[in-house]
Amino acid sequence: MSAHVFTCIFLDPSGSIYVRWGKKECPTNATEIVYTGIAAGGHYTNPGRPSNPVCVPHDPDLGQVSHESAFGSLFGMEYETKDFGSNLIDKDVPCAVCRVSHASTVLMIPGKSHCYSGWKTEYSENLMSGHYGHAGASQYVCVDSVPDILEAGSQNDNGYLLYAVKAYCGSLKCPPYVQGTLFKCVVCS
Repeated sequence: MSAHVFTCIFLDPSGSIYVRWGKKECPTNATEIVYTGIAAGGHYTNPGRPSNPVCVPHDPDLGQVSHESAFGSLFGMEYETKDFGSNLIDKDVPCAVCRVSHASTVLMIPGKSHCYSGWKTEYSENLMSGHYGHAGASQYVCVDSVPDILEAGSQNDNGYLLYAVKAYCGSLKCPPYVQGTLFKCVVCS
């Protein structure tokens, strides 16, 4: 069995599923791994790319080769930041799909590093998104505070790129926010 292939049998299908961006494992706090994968999405320059990134498994069931000239595309995701204590520029992003059986709801809260009362922290802490000046749409994702990288990434292909998210005052009230500070985030169940 490959180190990346997991077989899961759920005796109780209740609970909630979330993607842990930037990690190869689920937290050890009563979660179980569904699969590990490669974070991916559309190319950052494509104005028609889907905004949502996906976590694709390491063991795909491949389709047929296409010769169509109209198509969507899927590229690997790369970090593009030095803001989190290590140089993550052009490093490939892993992901893990996790199941929590103790909760029916999972929520990502931007701007917080701790869950509100009554909620349990799954992981936290850096809000990331595509670059504000790039043509392709992106989503805000919460990347673990100690991100992993995929060691076997094949090349710097600049697909779906992740940047740290900064606060900009104006419509965003300052205070309590502060111009230029990085946004934290937390995933709660």
